[in-house]
Amino acid sequence: MRALTLIADRKLELSDLTPPPPPAPGEVQIHVRAVALNHIDVWGWRGMAFAKRKLPLVVGAEAAGEIAAVGADVAGFKPGDPVVMYGALTCGVCRACRAGRDNLCEDVKGLMGFHVDGFARELVNLSARLVIPVPAGLEFRDAACAPIAFSTVEHMLFDNAKLAPGETILVHAGGSGIGTVAIQMAKALGCTVITTVGDDAKAEKARALGADHVINYRSDRFEHAVRKITGKKGVDVVFEHVGADTFLGSLLSLKRGGRLVTCGATSGPTVTLNLMQLFQQQYRIFGSFGASIRNVRAGLAKMAAGMKPVIDTEVALADFARGLERLESRQVFGKIVVRF
Repeated sequence: MRALTLIADRKLELSDLTPPPPPAPGEVQIHVRAVALNHIDVWGWRGMAFAKRKLPLVVGAEAAGEIAAVGADVAGFKPGDPVVMYGALTCGVCRACRAGRDNLCEDVKGLMGFHVDGFARELVNLSARLVIPVPAGLEFRDAACAPIAFSTVEHMLFDNAKLAPGETILVHAGGSGIGTVAIQMAKALGCTVITTVGDDAKAEKARALGADHVINYRSDRFEHAVRKITGKKGVDVVFEHVGADTFLGSLLSLKRGGRLVTCGATSGPTVTLNLMQLFQQQYRIFGSFGASIRNVRAGLAKMAAGMKPVIDTEVALADFARGLERLESRQVFGKIVVRF
């Protein structure tokens, strides 16, 4: 079978690998149809894995496919069923997993495509517990954006920040994969959405997506613009995933008692925080990593109801590196999907 493997930092190789055996009891075998790219793919490609891993490594952390075969003791799946896959190899038995808080698993074995072999291969065997049915009518390229992009935003906005109808939210990097999803989910809830982008072309696309106010952070200090837009009150929620470059300005953009939720640090992981500002303004800061299987299901349901991911580019498996380079360049608006 074809598979894309990382053989050294920034070096990918399209290989022929031995197909997996028939699925074991409790497993299904999936024919992968589409892989969606994320910054975690860029980090792994750069060599920024935060745990031991062995090369060569099959890449790809987010994907959709269809059931090819079903192992013994598996109910609810049959060959041909469209599915997406939860990419964290959680234990399924710890207290967090039993409570449906999969991303807090106490014995996770790694993230697929980052620590262990991922989804950029034609066939993969996986525990049926980690496989989620895709509603009828969704394209594979869209469904492939559910396991990370849609679920991450679900977890950030609703599990953590508790975004409510009528609130005002600042969404950073509105042209990113999760930024485009956050704009749509917040607007669907009836919120006022302010977003930041890096150029005028992205600004027009963000407005077309539903953003009420768009700030070009290259020409305006976004925190000043936010205070002006909100009549100096600030926003209820900041959707933060940029990191050091924006974090302190994000705090200044909050109203008193506002909430900041963050899942990323692409511009750097370290800031110096004014603790007096933190407690006097009564900010609430939420760290958010990954999502639960429940969040993946919720994201798929929203897709089925008409909320589709914004697709920037589709590339072939052999052009995976070109997709990573485009994502790294920050020229994207939406998601990059690799097709099989």
